[in-house]
Amino acid sequence: MRNDHDIEKQMDAAYERGRIRRETVPQAIAAGYDATTGRVTVELSNGTRFEFPASQAQGLERATPEQLAQVEIMGGYGLHWEDLDADLLVPELMAGLFGSRAYMAAKAGRQASPAKAAAARRNGAKGGRPRKVA
Repeated sequence: MRNDHDIEKQMDAAYERGRIRRETVPQAIAAGYDATTGRVTVELSNGTRFEFPASQAQGLERATPEQLAQVEIMGGYGLHWEDLDADLLVPELMAGLFGSRAYMAAKAGRQASPAKAAAARRNGAKGGRPRKVA
């Protein structure tokens, strides 16, 4: 059975790990939306800055510039848009992951080129995708 002393030691250790993380891992300190480029900009505590296209991020695809401008930083590692009920994590964004695994898989398989659309229409006119044969 744990006593109060053990719990206090664990809490102290957790606070120390958090302090070390805050000092060593860059955190978001500012974020905004640039309507001229369509990108969300994030400034980090180490002086670096990165941007990503809002239209590529889960939950932001159909947002208005006014909605996108209402970005909030959550805990230094998250971005939140209250009106959109959208949340994105800064480390994942920096890695090029703009949403959940399912969202990214759907994006990767989707190509909106005119040539692909025309090919799909031609294929559909022929009866669709050929069936697999064993």
